[in-house]
Amino acid sequence: MPPSPALQAISESAVQGHEADEKYGDAMNWDELEFGVIPTDYMYIMKCSNGDDFSQGHLTPYGKIELSPSAGILNYGQGIFEGLKAIRTKDGRIQLFRPEENALRMKMGAERLCMPSPSTHQFLDALKQTVLANKRWVPPQGKGALYIRPLLMGSGPALGLGPAPEYTFLVYATPVGSYHKCGATMNLYIENEVRRAIPGGTGGIKSITNYSPVFEVVKKARAKGFTDVLFLDAATGKNIEEASMFNIFFVKDNVILTPPANGTILPGITRKSIIEIARDLNYLVKERDVPLEDVLAADEVFCTGTAVEVTAVASITYQDKRIEYKSGEETVFHKLRVVLKEIQTGVVEDKMDWTMLID
Repeated sequence: MPPSPALQAISESAVQGHEADEKYGDAMNWDELEFGVIPTDYMYIMKCSNGDDFSQGHLTPYGKIELSPSAGILNYGQGIFEGLKAIRTKDGRIQLFRPEENALRMKMGAERLCMPSPSTHQFLDALKQTVLANKRWVPPQGKGALYIRPLLMGSGPALGLGPAPEYTFLVYATPVGSYHKCGATMNLYIENEVRRAIPGGTGGIKSITNYSPVFEVVKKARAKGFTDVLFLDAATGKNIEEASMFNIFFVKDNVILTPPANGTILPGITRKSIIEIARDLNYLVKERDVPLEDVLAADEVFCTGTAVEVTAVASITYQDKRIEYKSGEETVFHKLRVVLKEIQTGVVEDKMDWTMLID
């Protein structure tokens, strides 16, 4: 397809600045790709003033950005982000998975934090431009994906408590491998003291302020050999909600349980897709509170998220009690994961209309 006007408008000097790295993406050892940041060629930036709508954005070479020391995101945490992947199909094309859902979730988060947000069309156009400008960084099928991180932040100065006077929408991308190596499972620890989110808080949006408060407990859990932490609800301390960065599912006698997205957990897009796939396969899915007794009695457990995709949980430890769960190709988890991956990679026809081909 011909390049967009924005791609054509990239200055000659910007392109020349990357000539030395021109073959780097092609020369990468995709088999050793990990989940981390690898600088790519371009990122997308769009700005607007408070009270105005976002208008025209542009591609710029990937690199540092300039912010005022009094920027709203630095002083008051006025920022949200999204995460999604560009994946190569079996015939070498590139597609996104349900990007409209990311646009709508960003809009919901922006409203909560008193920020303007890009329209769905602007959001999708920014994704397309960013991926096409970094096309050579999309791994071959089965070797990983191009992870896309849209950011929306209060970039204008704000000393007094209140919304920033200017906002920046930025999209960057990096090639990533699996968050957990193929065949890996998770061993989770239930945190009994620290709560991730409270009713009426920001647990249901991807606010940047949601994540660093759990760093300490996750670090301690990993030092003890656990993969991640499961958090209990703040109201009662009796129900599982989610982990530091993914949603959780429990299976008992082919009934699938998952905590409801009622404002304290993130309404994950992978979560939503797995629920729809499971119901389409005639599984009974219940979105309800999941007390500790249901966790301890489950047959199998798995988690969902953009980074972790759909990953089995081998064990959960609560206090001194460790419970192990089923794994393998006969599990409900495996059946759901296969269907999702086949849709995302173009192996089967996308009857759900979830994917968007961009190249």
